[in-house]
Amino acid sequence: MLRPLVTALRHRWLDVSDTRRAVPRELAERLRARVAASEQRHSGEVRLCIEAGLPPSYLWRHWRDKVPMSALVRQRALMMFSKLRVWDTEHNNGVLIYLLLAEHAIELVADRGVSRVVAPQAWQDMVHHMGAAFQAGRFEDGLTQALEEVSAVLVAHFPLQDGATLSPNELPDEPVLR
Repeated sequence: MLRPLVTALRHRWLDVSDTRRAVPRELAERLRARVAASEQRHSGEVRLCIEAGLPPSYLWRHWRDKVPMSALVRQRALMMFSKLRVWDTEHNNGVLIYLLLAEHAIELVADRGVSRVVAPQAWQDMVHHMGAAFQAGRFEDGLTQALEEVSAVLVAHFPLQDGATLSPNELPDEPVLR
């Protein structure tokens, strides 16, 4: 009984100010620039979403329905993928990098075009690399490495069309901090 209470308090205690401490304005700008530079090399779209804690409705399902936290984090990442319209790209090649600070959780969500050509193990490896960097206290390095790895996948499978010098920017490049 105590564990769900502690979990709920952790999620409700953290808020956007904690997210902004984890990703201060200068880092958010560097990440925006890295996303923009990445998208000049392929036709895909990359979004970053860093969230402090889950909304109460998710925590309620965890407590009442005994939904595992890992499943809720994945569901939230999928919801943010939808809400941020990452699915809404011309070639179905968007990727969301989602971080949930309260759970130290990382999710990568790829649109169906990318999922067809990239093995699930590749995404798991990227999550592992990010997690190792975060555990070592290298938050910016972990995010930068994730962006580079996602970009490499998108360059390999979704290069710019012949003769194209730029890919149209279909989604904002700024990280979403919630």
